[in-house]
Amino acid sequence: MTNDLPSRRRAIGLIAGAFALRANPACSGNSAGGNSAMIEEPWSDAGLAGTFGLPAKGPARGPAVLIIAGSGPTDRDGNGPLIATNAYRLLAAGLAASGIRSLRYDKRGVGESAGGVAREEDLRFDDMVKDAIAATRALSQRADVSAIVLAGHSEGGLIAMRVAHEVAVSGLVLLAAPGRSLADILRAQFRAAPIGDDLRSQALRIVDALARGEHVNDVPAELAPVFRPSVQPYLVSALNIDPRIELAQLSVPVLIVHGARDLQLSLDHRDALAKARPDARVVTARTANHVLKTAPADRDGNLKTYTDRALPLDPGILPPIILFVESVS
Repeated sequence: MTNDLPSRRRAIGLIAGAFALRANPACSGNSAGGNSAMIEEPWSDAGLAGTFGLPAKGPARGPAVLIIAGSGPTDRDGNGPLIATNAYRLLAAGLAASGIRSLRYDKRGVGESAGGVAREEDLRFDDMVKDAIAATRALSQRADVSAIVLAGHSEGGLIAMRVAHEVAVSGLVLLAAPGRSLADILRAQFRAAPIGDDLRSQALRIVDALARGEHVNDVPAELAPVFRPSVQPYLVSALNIDPRIELAQLSVPVLIVHGARDLQLSLDHRDALAKARPDARVVTARTANHVLKTAPADRDGNLKTYTDRALPLDPGILPPIILFVESVS
């Protein structure tokens, strides 16, 4: 492995962007540009702010998809300090074009939901679950919503599983969702990262300590984006949750969609989820990456899609979701 400083920073930045959480009021949930197929209405409930998207043309009542963002300071559109994809807004627009409503929201501490967090160290995984439950219940109270499907991206898939234990929904869509615990994922990512052996050893030591519920004070500066003290309580609350167990305990219909060019979660995660729920529908988008965009086979080209809002969703993403929503509604 190389000890090249830019390579180390890119590797750690990717890991941090995938799993660490930082409250960031500067992250805006608003995006420029419109879509003639979708009407967007402001939405707020339980301290959250978001956007309800509905078809410009279509029936007065129909199914709705709750889009649950992945980890990190991600806003309602799928953007943040490290990424700019508009993935969730594109997903909502594609659903609207097929007559399907949607709700997407700024996570607690982000964008117009910034007021929900005073200090990063106060956040826990269960807070994200409670917020998604509140959004689901708000959707269920709308007269124009006939059924609700949860669509969780990355860590949002794990949140969606927890929500489905608490609230009745018609279906569950897992987009690039983890199939192993966060502790196992972090270990695998640091073992594969292009960093020095000493830094890798320290990273693995910290993961093991946090997985035991211990807080770590001596975090190297290079690992602070992932393990800074203020994010450790959140990590401790999430590290040992096993999505295979969570999913196996659910009877709701499930669609698993995973990109074959996902740099963060390999197809092994798809397979682990499918094994936990053998009756799930499984779709592999062969050119899609973790942020649901079409990506070239090389790593650098793949990562460039993380900061290009203009790119459409990979063509393998939307069609199976639309078919699934229609089939379970």
